Amino acid sequence: MMCFKAIIALLTIGVISAEVFFEEKFENENWKNDWIYSKHPGKEFGKFIHSAGSFFNDAEADKGIQTSQDARFYALSKRFDGFSNEAKPLVVQFSVKHEQNIDCGGGYVKLFDCSLDQTDMHGESPYEIMFGPDICGPGTKKVHVILSYKGKNHLINKDIRCKDDVYTHFYTLIIKPDNTYEVLIDNEKVESGNLEDDWDFLAPKKIKDPNASKPENWDDKATIPDPDDKKPEDWDKPQHIPDPDATKPEDWDDEMDGEWEPPMVDNPEYKGEWQPKQLDNPNYKGAWEHPEIDNPEYSPDDNLYLRKEICTLGFDLWQVKSGTIFDNVLITDDIELAAKVAASVKDTQSGEKKMKELQDDVQRKKDEEESKKNTENHDEEDDDDDDENVDSKNESEDNGHDEL
Repeated sequence: MMCFKAIIALLTIGVISAEVFFEEKFENENWKNDWIYSKHPGKEFGKFIHSAGSFFNDAEADKGIQTSQDARFYALSKRFDGFSNEAKPLVVQFSVKHEQNIDCGGGYVKLFDCSLDQTDMHGESPYEIMFGPDICGPGTKKVHVILSYKGKNHLINKDIRCKDDVYTHFYTLIIKPDNTYEVLIDNEKVESGNLEDDWDFLAPKKIKDPNASKPENWDDKATIPDPDDKKPEDWDKPQHIPDPDATKPEDWDDEMDGEWEPPMVDNPEYKGEWQPKQLDNPNYKGAWEHPEIDNPEYSPDDNLYLRKEICTLGFDLWQVKSGTIFDNVLITDDIELAAKVAASVKDTQSGEKKMKELQDDVQRKKDEEESKKNTENHDEEDDDDDDENVDSKNESEDNGHDEL
């Protein structure tokens, strides 16, 4: 019985300890009262509008903030009670919808400590975490995971591909106290690993022994030229020869045009540069590997995961073509809660696709009718031109009869 009570107590503690540090669903226009635009000099920042976009699953529930001006930087942030993720997971999650079929622009968020001056936030402002999709042309379609360590930003060493369609997608970053991480898109894990292995936070554990070098007599050539192989006497042939089928043009004048020479063509007998055949090298020792030693500059850190203070979330990005909608922002230590929130994405995408298909069908019919109308107008113009030509001809004939 005591054991059962202990289990219940532990479960209760676990439930109580789970926290939501920040949540923003942009449910109404009041979001403008809490979010602050940067006024950093030298840049004209774009504005966000409250919208569910042109196609959606739920007209109200799907409203977020949407970039509204092309070719602009955006700098918007909101402060909340500061927290540390010491000894607990950190989950950063939000949804992105590039309904404009984005060609070049960011869709990520940044997390800052409490020292950020929100009215002066800009691209060089120090941050703790940068996470989310970034697209620019066909070559850049990645999920950024950048973590700050000792004042320097470190980009993940892995290439994580983001979604590049026009529908809503949830992006989730989970950082755990055991220095492991996961990246999920639409509740499906797309990458995971160890912070030390996948970021260059620390010096390498091993380095090449500076006192070691390849022995002078080390032979790392797998093959050697056959010393008994000789070049055939008839090997050397010119690469190009005069075209044997060419003849001097009949109108060629040697005095005027100079001495005629046939054009050059590839020589079918040309064999290229002669190389002796190769034999296995009896002295081959394999590729020499530089021995490694423990790196004296390596120092392990069990707190790579730790963010001592986070209290501001910002959208600090550039977009060539606007229209991206951000929504469902969640920062918590509750992994299960984040998964439940992101589970709604399938229904959202299904509703968006149905509405967009209907819109596309209407537009397609409209385009067909417009094209048909233009064709009919063109045909009518051609008929009018024909009538005018006939009238002109008849008028000319009538004038001719009058003269007669």
